[in-house]
Amino acid sequence: MPTPPPTGPLVTRDTLSTDLRALGVEPGEILLVHSSLSSLGWVCGGAVTAVQGLLHALGPDGTLVVPTQSGDLSDPSHWGNPPVPRAWWDTIRATMPAYDPLVTPSRGVGVIPETVRTWPGALRSAHPQTSFAALGPRAAEVTEGHARDCRLGERSPLARLEALGARVLLLGVGYDTCTSFHLAEYRIPAPRVGAGRPGPAGWEVVSEVSIDSDRFDELGHDFERDRPVVRAKVGAADARLFPVADAVAYAERWLTVHRSRAEEV
Repeated sequence: MPTPPPTGPLVTRDTLSTDLRALGVEPGEILLVHSSLSSLGWVCGGAVTAVQGLLHALGPDGTLVVPTQSGDLSDPSHWGNPPVPRAWWDTIRATMPAYDPLVTPSRGVGVIPETVRTWPGALRSAHPQTSFAALGPRAAEVTEGHARDCRLGERSPLARLEALGARVLLLGVGYDTCTSFHLAEYRIPAPRVGAGRPGPAGWEVVSEVSIDSDRFDELGHDFERDRPVVRAKVGAADARLFPVADAVAYAERWLTVHRSRAEEV
């Protein structure tokens, strides 16, 4: 049986940049992008073209920021996709390579962030599990100072992005990927949990605020109903554009009302 032709639209750097500008992306701004490459259509050049299109839309004075999370640098006792035998746990803890911002790959955030991470001139923040990478003149300002015991809170790039007036672009993905909502979790009563991971001196356990993206789709639905969110197609992808600060402020109020402390544990 012959292979079916690819589905469109055909996406190039210029068509992507044009669609982003039509959506409202502004030259010179700081943009936090959560993305799905496959949602765009048939992209000529794949993730490299997608990054080129984003950078072209932002211009030389703009800064592109993406999540480059590496949640697999974690305690194997918590792994479930897939789990590993209990007999392996101690060996994994003893031999797992520590986080290195230059070489540790991102996981679970798509191919566009991984392409940004390895792009010439990219900077990456220091948290071993929830880092961000950035390209552009404000990259250092965004990524520096990410505390090793603050995944997505006040000492993370999210708080910097909020203070700098950055906006979020959801490019073919839903609100369940919106890391800005997690910053709100640090501003309401929340339990702390122990997080195990490889460190520079061996296995370490640090205390972190408990975070949970359950119900973020519901939160996003209400946010979009009540706050200005720009929506349009970018290629074939549904795209949404809104300020980080708006998302954080709305989520702080919403989570306080709709999600109890018991649900956060």
